[in-house]
Amino acid sequence: MWVDRAVQIRVCVGALLVGASGASALAAGPGATTQATAAPGTTSLGTTWATDVIQHTHNAAGLAILIGLTVFATILSLLHMRERSRWTRREGDLASELARLHGSHDLAELLLNAERQVIVTWAGRGDPVIEGDVTLALPEGRSLAGGSERILAFSTWLAASDAGALDAAVLALRERGTGFRLSLRAQDGRYMEAHGQALAGRALLRLRETSEERRQLNELRHRLDEAKRGLSALSNLLDAIPQPVWQRDQDGALAWVNTAYVAAVEAPSREGAVVAGIELLDRQAREMIARHDGARPGSGARGAFRLSAVVAGGRRNLDVTESVIEGGRVGIAVDVSELESVRADLQRQMDANVRTLDQLPTAVAMFDARQRLIFHNAAYRHLWGLDQSFLEQRPLDGEILDHLRASRKLPEQADFKSWKSDVLAAYRAVEANETWWYLPDGRSLRVVADPNPQGGLTYLFDDVSESVKLESRYNALMRVQAETLDTLKEPVAVFGADGRLTFANRAFATAWRLDAAMLVERPRVDAVIAACRILSPDEEPWLDIRAAVTDLETRAGLTCRLEIVDGTVLDCATQPLPEGATLLTLIDVTASVNVERALTEKNDALERASLLRDTFVHHVSYELRSPLTNIIGFTQLLGDETVGALNDRQREYSDHIMRSSGALLVMINDILDLASIDAGSLELSREVVDVRATVEAAVRGLEDRFAESAITLDLAVPDDIGSFVADGKRVRQILFNLLSNAVGFSAPGQTVRVEARREGDELVLSVADHGRGMPVDVAARVFDRFESHTLGTRHRGVGLGLSIVRSFVELHGGRVALDSAPGAGTRVTCTFPVTDPLAHRAAAE
Repeated sequence: MWVDRAVQIRVCVGALLVGASGASALAAGPGATTQATAAPGTTSLGTTWATDVIQHTHNAAGLAILIGLTVFATILSLLHMRERSRWTRREGDLASELARLHGSHDLAELLLNAERQVIVTWAGRGDPVIEGDVTLALPEGRSLAGGSERILAFSTWLAASDAGALDAAVLALRERGTGFRLSLRAQDGRYMEAHGQALAGRALLRLRETSEERRQLNELRHRLDEAKRGLSALSNLLDAIPQPVWQRDQDGALAWVNTAYVAAVEAPSREGAVVAGIELLDRQAREMIARHDGARPGSGARGAFRLSAVVAGGRRNLDVTESVIEGGRVGIAVDVSELESVRADLQRQMDANVRTLDQLPTAVAMFDARQRLIFHNAAYRHLWGLDQSFLEQRPLDGEILDHLRASRKLPEQADFKSWKSDVLAAYRAVEANETWWYLPDGRSLRVVADPNPQGGLTYLFDDVSESVKLESRYNALMRVQAETLDTLKEPVAVFGADGRLTFANRAFATAWRLDAAMLVERPRVDAVIAACRILSPDEEPWLDIRAAVTDLETRAGLTCRLEIVDGTVLDCATQPLPEGATLLTLIDVTASVNVERALTEKNDALERASLLRDTFVHHVSYELRSPLTNIIGFTQLLGDETVGALNDRQREYSDHIMRSSGALLVMINDILDLASIDAGSLELSREVVDVRATVEAAVRGLEDRFAESAITLDLAVPDDIGSFVADGKRVRQILFNLLSNAVGFSAPGQTVRVEARREGDELVLSVADHGRGMPVDVAARVFDRFESHTLGTRHRGVGLGLSIVRSFVELHGGRVALDSAPGAGTRVTCTFPVTDPLAHRAAAE
């Protein structure tokens, strides 16, 4: 508006200036010409004329100004009239708008005050603007206290749950512009409605108190929401249970099914089962249920049936219940197949329990809550000698007691009525009660009255007469055993499972000098060991004894030896006893230990003497070999007569010297071989040995002895016996020794048999004679060194031949066996492995 007015003023001013310029030009035009013409000369006439011209010029200028002012005034008047007309029209519009706004404001005030309500406005993060009846936050009849800010303290006048919900909704409205509508309840019971929305960048909250109809509507809506939530929860609950549930309409068609129903009929979905009408029960079952429901009056009639149906592909037993409701029926099917199986198993178990109880030696009787007999076993009937017919009548507990009293089978009582009342009081007890009855016939009964959870009582009558007698006998036996152990000379102690000394005889206390007061206090094993170590300070055996007493996992016996400072030696032994106890026994072995020490010393002396003998023999053998070799060499020179001729006697002496020297050389070589075997220095020179050639070579060395003794040699060696890997020299030595023994123990005219054969991967060489044979005791020692037995023959030797045979055979990895009996001859069998075995370095004894 102000812009338009400035434009109009500029137009008026422009018009005024134009008019003034035109008038000036009009007045100045002729005057200028005249002035120019009169300029060359100035006269008074000219001055007068100039004065006139100037006068006319001023008049023209005034006229022009007057005309311009007139035009300006005219234009300004027209513009003023135009603007006044516009302002008049705008004032009318503004007055109308103001009147309308006043009307809207009055209407808003009227609406705002028509009911108790408050409007709260937030503009950004500034303070809220509260309008309306702020007493809304106060109960009716109370004045406002603390200012209108109380209206925003929702927790002070709204219910706790509603105040929290409104706080959260207002926060979401102010931060994110999220609208809401809530139904609230004040702490005094009034109902409120809260409406929040975002408007023109502001957050607006409206709180108003609802009318009774509105409250009822809100209440109804709230109940409807709760009902919907309840129905949804019920639907979810029905979907969660494993039993099929369905609802039918008035026509009997399926209207709704749960998830278990869908799985039972193997339908693709809930809707598919309802639309297709897939039934869990067959037609006959459904018709029977419908007839049953129709036969009962009332809409709530229900029928429960035990039916068989196919559930998820398997035949199951179901308890089906359908209830008539408004608009149809609802039903549920409970799978009782497992229940029937459990019920049958329970019945079988109960029957088995009855049979088991009937076999028990303990008398059992069960009474119900009315104190009537409902069960008894055979032991109960036999214990009291009652007739089966009487028990089958299910008598009362009191009647049975009266009957037994009349038969003088109950304990004698001075006041039977009081005693009977005490017995029957067990029906009102909470825990089992145990009593002892001593019957007139001398029997002792342990009676247990155990209340049943369903009411009633179970009696257990245990005849402990034999137990009492056995206990008495046991106690007497224990006293006898204690007295017996107490009289023993050997120390004896018993430790319990807790490691305490439970018994120690007098010998134990005397041996370890234990105080009687200490034994009465049942000391622990550590205290006992500490007292005993004063006399036997060695710690190791006591640690073993302590472990044997206290170790409950490894229950094993222990033997050890204790030496007392006075020289006494005790052999200690622990033996586990039942119930974790341990028996400790001590035996004085001082005398036997002394004898053992003497024998040990003697044995050591003998071993040293044997070692000295072997050392001497080996040394002497080495020392004798050199001069013996010289003797043999010189004897051979004499026998060859290279140094001169010998007469017959000299030649006989020379031969005798040669034979004796040869025998002595063989003996010395045997001793040296045994010494090498003992030292582990003898090594076999293994080679391929021809068996037949080796046997013949050994026989050739004894041909003279065979001829002199008139003994026949029988060789049983096959031509194809082949060869094996061995030390040929040692094998010939083995055969030579065996043949030498066979010749020496054979009588003239007898036969010595040499046999060679193969048995699998082994070569067997045996030499057998038919001589006197050997007794069993001699045969057992014949392979020992220096064991020489003539057995009534002329054979003499140092007893090393068979010992060397066994050692050489075992060095080859073989074995030697001897079979002999008096009068049946002797056979020695040597078995060699044909394959090349590992060299054996250990010599046989």
